[in-house]
Amino acid sequence: MSRIGVFVCHCGENIARTVDCAAVAKRLAELPGVAHSVDYKYMCSDPGQALIKQAIAEKGLTGVVVAACSPHMHEKTFRRAVSGAGMNPHFCEMANIREHCSWIHEDRVKATDKATQLASFIVEKVKRNRPLQPIHIPIERRALVIGGGIAGIQASLDIADGNREVVLVEKEPSIGGHMSQLSETFPTLDCSQCILTPRMVETYQHERIRLHTYSEVESVEGYIGNFTVRIRKKSRSIDEEKCNGCGACIQACPNRKSPNEFDTGLGKRTSVYVPFPQAVPNIPVIDRASCLFFRGRAKGAKKDVCKKCEAACGKGAIAFDREDRIIEEKVGAIIIATGYQLYSIGKEQANSAFKGYGEYGYGTIPDVIDGLQFERLASASGPTAGKILRPSDGKEPKRIIFLQCIGSRDPAKGIQFCSKICCMYVAKHTMLYKHKVHGGQATVFFMDIRAAGKGYDEFSRRAIEEDGARYIRGRVSKLERDGEAIKVYGYDTLNGAPVVMDADMVVLATAMVPQTGISTLAQKLSVSY
Repeated sequence: MSRIGVFVCHCGENIARTVDCAAVAKRLAELPGVAHSVDYKYMCSDPGQALIKQAIAEKGLTGVVVAACSPHMHEKTFRRAVSGAGMNPHFCEMANIREHCSWIHEDRVKATDKATQLASFIVEKVKRNRPLQPIHIPIERRALVIGGGIAGIQASLDIADGNREVVLVEKEPSIGGHMSQLSETFPTLDCSQCILTPRMVETYQHERIRLHTYSEVESVEGYIGNFTVRIRKKSRSIDEEKCNGCGACIQACPNRKSPNEFDTGLGKRTSVYVPFPQAVPNIPVIDRASCLFFRGRAKGAKKDVCKKCEAACGKGAIAFDREDRIIEEKVGAIIIATGYQLYSIGKEQANSAFKGYGEYGYGTIPDVIDGLQFERLASASGPTAGKILRPSDGKEPKRIIFLQCIGSRDPAKGIQFCSKICCMYVAKHTMLYKHKVHGGQATVFFMDIRAAGKGYDEFSRRAIEEDGARYIRGRVSKLERDGEAIKVYGYDTLNGAPVVMDADMVVLATAMVPQTGISTLAQKLSVSY
């Protein structure tokens, strides 16, 4: 025969304001199997827990029901209390009469009735509970980190320095992520590469980190502590064991017209390439889509075309016929650090949930670029060696206009959130521009300045007060090409007047969105997205 103890908590006034706790306790005392039922102002307090322990000892209770707040708050608290009184903790259950009742109702009579019903359900559940004991299972003391940007790199180093093995998977040929594309960082204007590259090298050389670049997670099976992960290592068409990174194959490649993804399309690269000079690992990749050999093979050419990289390689590391391969790794924990990509500004969108901008001329007006493209122009390793030059004619722009919140905070475009970093990197861009083009004028159209981090507000004020950036609160309706200039049509909301300005270059601060394929990865990992 069950002997259940019911304890109804007032939670100060959180529950008692709407629910008659004494009445609930009295009604529950009449249920079959309930041997003890009381109410108390704060059951989670030490005196409240003492009441439970005392009742277990004196009444010989076989189960406990605490009608109080959410189990997420105090289930562990009460289970520890009953365990201290000698009861199996899984004979203690909580009825949520705060979030599920008192906080969402105003009628005291109806709320009291509902609280009684909720608690009575849990009484019946406790009657049917069985004693449970914790079990111990062996686990893999290794972690998988998906994504080799700065977040994934730092997570890997922290775990590895904690004496645990790490498997780091990065889909690009090199680790580094977007931070490797930056010129300087805010709010200190430190060199991005000076911060990043030592960590990249340390990750590559760390004895407890196993690095898989140019690889993607194919499938994940198992459970927490024991995952089996299948990883697809995409073919570089290079034998990684033989390659010494000399770069002879890159020098020999005749095709130098492929768009450079690392330079966001502003520069060109060869078909055999490493993404950037500090790439880790320093092993080239053959781009099969642009390689003359693979294109000739796809067209059914009877003779092999080109193969100059193979002839130039003294190590015999060129492996045209090498295919993707699948490897398995056993891990106990998975960290997802897949980073972001910039919202595509153009009118056509790959994701039907988003809508693009046709009025800003991105993709048709060559001197309208996004923030990451500006970073590459400002970077010493970029296509212009750090000089701010217009993509259209290579001239130095004397008037630059920055437009904030392109896509961000815009439900009409499908992105309601603030991307958080745009206000700060635009302020940084105005400083970088002024430092490189001393006679230039930077103008910023903004909705709000959200500078919430340490030193952020001072940094944005510095752009205005020390570097002369002009900030206009308002939006821009359209951009038009006007000879060599770009005509910018906007509205100053503080002055209540339209604004028409000429610019030599326009930089769009676009929203951050998840990486392509993140939904598929989330499904593989069984996480929400």
